This record gives sequence, C-alpha cells and structure tokens, in this order.
Amino acid sequence: MASTVILVNLGTTEAPTADAVRSFLHEFLGDPLVVDWPAWIWKPVLERVVLRTRPRRVARLYASIWSEDGPPLRVETQRLGDQLQGTLGPETRVEVAYRYGSPGLASVVREARTLGPVTVISLFPHRTSSTTGTLDALVEQVVREGKGHAVQVLHPEPDDPGYVEGLVGRWEEALDEAEEEPEHLVLSYHGIPVRHDRREGGTYRAGCLRTTRAFLERISWDPTRATTTFQSRFGPEPWLRPATDVTLANLARQGIGRVAVLTPGFLTEGLETLEEIGVEARHTFLEAGGKSFLRVPCVGAHPELVGGLACLARGSMEARPSVADEGPHR
Repeated sequence: MASTVILVNLGTTEAPTADAVRSFLHEFLGDPLVVDWPAWIWKPVLERVVLRTRPRRVARLYASIWSEDGPPLRVETQRLGDQLQGTLGPETRVEVAYRYGSPGLASVVREARTLGPVTVISLFPHRTSSTTGTLDALVEQVVREGKGHAVQVLHPEPDDPGYVEGLVGRWEEALDEAEEEPEHLVLSYHGIPVRHDRREGGTYRAGCLRTTRAFLERISWDPTRATTTFQSRFGPEPWLRPATDVTLANLARQGIGRVAVLTPGFLTEGLETLEEIGVEARHTFLEAGGKSFLRVPCVGAHPELVGGLACLARGSMEARPSVADEGPHR
C-alpha cells in the first residue's frame, strides 16, 4: 500500500498570455472563499470588468518573470517536491498539486486515495479562508465523493523551526551579497480584507506576527528596525495595514536609505515577489528617496524547509491508523 504526500501551492497561469491568465483568474477569483461578496454583485463585476481588463496587463507581468522552464512558482514548487521526495525516500510517493490550475488538487487527491493513505501538506503557514480554508474545503468535498484511504491535511505553523531556519538561511545568503547591511527590515505578507481577519478572530494577522517575531529573534534584529506589512491589495474595501508600498515610501522620506524586504508569506517565488516587490516596491522606495533596496529571495527548496516538511509528513504517517478510512483528518 503506497503512502502519498501531496505538496500544495496556490497555483499559476499555464502561459503568459491573456487567455491563460483569464482562465486562471476565473477559477481563482470565482472561488467564494477568495472573494466572498454576494454572487449577484461579484459575478457581473468579475465577468464584465475584471476578466476583460486585467488579463492582458497581468499577462505582460507574467511574461517579464517567465523562465525557460515555465512560471517560477511552478518551477520552485516542483523543486521543493523533488527535494522532499529525496528526503522521504522511495517508500513514500510525493506529488505536487495546486489549488487553482493544473495539476489540480482534487484530481491528485482522488488518484492518491485509491493507492493508500494520503497526507496533504500546504505551503500556507498563515491560516485564512482564501488559502488554508479553501484547500480544506476542497479536500473535504473530494473525500465525501466516495470511499478511499484516509486523507490528512497539514499546514505548517507560522513559527515552525524548519520554516524559520529556511528564512534565516535566505536572509544570510542575501546579506553576504549585499554591499552594506540594511538599516531597516520590512517583512511583507499577502494582505487580506480587514473584515476577513476580524471574522476569523485575527488568526491571519497573528500568524504573520508570530513569524516576524520568530525570525527577528533568530537573527537578533532590533524589532524597532523592522516593520510587518501587507501587500497585494485587491478591490475597494479596507485591507490589513500597514501597506508595503506606503511603508517603503514613508521609510525613504524619513531618511532611511537602505532597506531589505523579506516575503515570508510566499514560500516560492512568483508574481507577488519578483514583480510586485522586486520591481514595483523597489521603484517606490527609490523614487521616494531611498538609496539601496535588497529583496531577500523566498525560502523555496531550502534544506531547512525541506527538513521541516519531512518532519510534518513523517509525524502524520506515524500517527495514522493502519486501516483504510473514509474521512479527512487534521
């Protein structure tokens, strides 16, 4: 009986074209756990405005970061899966899937359940409805479809040692290549609407702050020289603050000449890190008077993160019942 570990990331467009982006955005933004406005309001806006105006512009941005091997998010997620496979060994199958796009999580879970017990591990260490919530909901839906082996869903903790050590490793690598040490550190996480965080009891914001604290303590960095911020706002309603772009501009105007930006909420590189931070945020800071901008790469397939994910997987498999099961476990 083959045990399977499925490593799950958000997903990415199939190609840097308007049609491919439109298809991806339709699936992603059409999920009511991502955009929870009433359907009678959101569906016309999505189909008549968003999907007509955004795909062409977003496709150009994807084209600017596309590599010979494909989109960075997919390349790095697959690399992470390959490294995890090497760590766990041949007795465990490691698959990579995406909540949106291909290969889709639902189809991968369905196939894996016919072979043996399944452990689904997300790359979302900060819990909220639009990431961990929608993943959990999809797995539950698949499990309800019919009998099969047990499925367990795991999400790394915001201060998981392997995750934090991986962030520290990327930070140290970036510092080694920098000409001068930054004066201020910005830790930028993906934003969510304020009302979502309130509805969820502040879990998301609290998780981000846990990561920030663990990281700063580990590198012995003065917390007064660091700011936790939120990026990637979408839509008209209030999102978590402070905003990354506003913070960077304010730091420059206050006379901070050298900043570093770390993006702990994104475990693999993608549009939000390479373009939004590496290009747009850099421009914002320098235009406001900043002198030096250091973007710290995502943790990616750092050995410490791989080790942390392997520990999660092994713990799940050791605790699993030996008999087949029909339901998901957490």
